[in-house]
Amino acid sequence: MPLSDTASGKDAAASGGKYRTRHGFTAIKDGIKVVDLNVPATRPRKPPWLRVRLGGDGRYAAVRRTVREHGLATVCEESHCPNIGECWSAGTATIMLMGDVCTRACRFCAVDTGNPRGHLDADEPRHAAESVRLMGLKYVVLTSVDRDDLPDGGAAHYAACIRAIKAACPATKVEALTPDFQGSRDAVATVVDAGVDVFAQNLETVRRLTRVVRDPRAGYQQTLDVLAHAKAHAHVVTKSSLMLGLGETDGEIRAALADLRDHNVDLLTLGQYLQPTRHHLPVARWVRPAEFDTYREWALAAGFVDVASGPLVRSSYRADELVRNAKP
Repeated sequence: MPLSDTASGKDAAASGGKYRTRHGFTAIKDGIKVVDLNVPATRPRKPPWLRVRLGGDGRYAAVRRTVREHGLATVCEESHCPNIGECWSAGTATIMLMGDVCTRACRFCAVDTGNPRGHLDADEPRHAAESVRLMGLKYVVLTSVDRDDLPDGGAAHYAACIRAIKAACPATKVEALTPDFQGSRDAVATVVDAGVDVFAQNLETVRRLTRVVRDPRAGYQQTLDVLAHAKAHAHVVTKSSLMLGLGETDGEIRAALADLRDHNVDLLTLGQYLQPTRHHLPVARWVRPAEFDTYREWALAAGFVDVASGPLVRSSYRADELVRNAKP
């Protein structure tokens, strides 16, 4: 497949094709090569409860303009989030740090994959803080791509962004939805010590499916250990998320809930997996809204402080509401 050139080449590249970024390294559009998976060319029709209203009002446009002006990547766009219309129209956004190219290739995720070769935008902490100020956010979620090309996984840069936001907007609460930093306790401590209000790391799926769904460098137990260390280090509020509809059983869902609570995780989100492109893992089943209600009851009974559970719920959906009852 030919290599598309420069940033404009990303738009020209087909899903699963390679392009050259403006920083000179190559990346795979939407994260998964065409040859990686043998899945049907057509995808099943979504059920009616997954239909969403697209954004496009004045507030949506204002948020989009602020993100563009400051050169920020947002998980809302990169992950093809179905809630982008609702969230951006409400004037909230999740900021994705350290660029929009990930060193990993999870088979559920549409973020582009490549090796950024250590590139970081030194102005990003300032830009992120200014964007939070301009948007008037009282609560912001900071997430990022995995950066295995950096010695600390980007933890110091992450912490610099948190400190910059706290300095510019002291009343703003910051949730850090982080990479696993390859399990580094020092990296976790660096982020937590920057003054984060909520530390989140997503388990994503049940134990049996982890090797199928996530990049080989990720790990079910590694995520649990990262969350446990964040709690032990600073007794911060911790949070995680599971996607459903990948082939998990009810028994495996219960086991994952128990594992998260055994590692003192406070908050949880549960949502439907949606196949981003035909090259990603197919949806095994559509989980009905009533089932999500049941799983929320299971999670609350297991001891979670609060749980957001529904077909369109994503890890940072209504994050400010979820954390209100949580105490570190």
